[in-house]
Amino acid sequence: MAYLKFKADQLFTGTQMLDASHVLITNEQGIVQDIIPQEQAGEDIRLLNGILSPGFINCHCHLELSHMKGLIPEHTGLVDFIISILQQRHFPEEEILAAIAAGEDEMIENGIVAVGDISNNALSFYQKSLGRLRYYNFIEVSGFHPGIARQRFDKAVEVFNRFAEAGYEESTAIVPHAPYSVSKELFALVNHFSAGKLISIHNQETFAENEFMQNGSGDFRRLYEKIGADISGYKPGGTSSLQTWFPQLQQAGNILLVHNTHTNEADLLYAQQAALNANRQLYWVVCINANLYIENALPPLALLRQHRNTIVVGTDSLSGNHSLSILDELHTIHQQFPFIPLAELLQWATSNGAKALQMEDTLGSFEKGKQPGVLVINADLKQVQRLG
Repeated sequence: MAYLKFKADQLFTGTQMLDASHVLITNEQGIVQDIIPQEQAGEDIRLLNGILSPGFINCHCHLELSHMKGLIPEHTGLVDFIISILQQRHFPEEEILAAIAAGEDEMIENGIVAVGDISNNALSFYQKSLGRLRYYNFIEVSGFHPGIARQRFDKAVEVFNRFAEAGYEESTAIVPHAPYSVSKELFALVNHFSAGKLISIHNQETFAENEFMQNGSGDFRRLYEKIGADISGYKPGGTSSLQTWFPQLQQAGNILLVHNTHTNEADLLYAQQAALNANRQLYWVVCINANLYIENALPPLALLRQHRNTIVVGTDSLSGNHSLSILDELHTIHQQFPFIPLAELLQWATSNGAKALQMEDTLGSFEKGKQPGVLVINADLKQVQRLG
């Protein structure tokens, strides 16, 4: 059996940074054999500049919105961004499919090996069935009026079944879009159907979300008026968005909380205790470039780190981001939060992400028997090259 040997300025294992004296050994299929000292590695070592890393995990993406790149201007705020999505997302199917394929190409070129992808329909199914990347499929439902809960849910079940019948049932779940777009009745249907499943939810992406869930006021009323939604029966719960929706998903398994730009310390402590009581793991998904694109806001990374939350990284969609590159996300985080160690950032994007998407059996770290992909990254976090 032939072996490939890689040595760089640094070697990130998925959990720790090793120096240049270490050599990564894989077979020709990219399955990790060992990490050994250079003096034991023999000849034919491939010498590289930069940092060796396992492949990246994109924990939050909307691949099906790739055709909307550049259509929505920056800094509109979330409500106007959502209105633009609803008004502009309908393109000819062939254009949507071509953009999905191009979006996947972009992720592969940028070192991504697995994706937690939001699907409102089955348009991404064909591309995913090619097996070029591993996916966890979050079939997303929305509908704030109680009267349409069953209709919306049944439509999601049809999409779920399309993936399940193709063998992806274990890596597919029906999930709620966001607290402001899902009725209690629809939450209940999701809670029951996705019992024990990994799920995803957009959480506290804008201040208006907390405002609406707590007292029924704010900019989301303008959204409902714009789309002609009847919310006359809505009764706010008097608590923050997170503390409103969390009790409605008691049967779900682990949860990806996406964005969290307006999550405060009280919410973090509440979520930690609630997750502990329910014996579930929470993963806090950071999509910093999308936060800057849409709301010109930053996620509370100092607060998340202070309370030792498990952080992972996503790109969101090309409708609200300039790229589908985890390295671009890490570069921006490093610029905005330079005190966070590089090894910690890379862990968010590799082993943490693999655990979040339940793919740590093969991805996320350079451990014997795994096939995580091999990347070399420039030290300035501006370039990435796939080696295997």
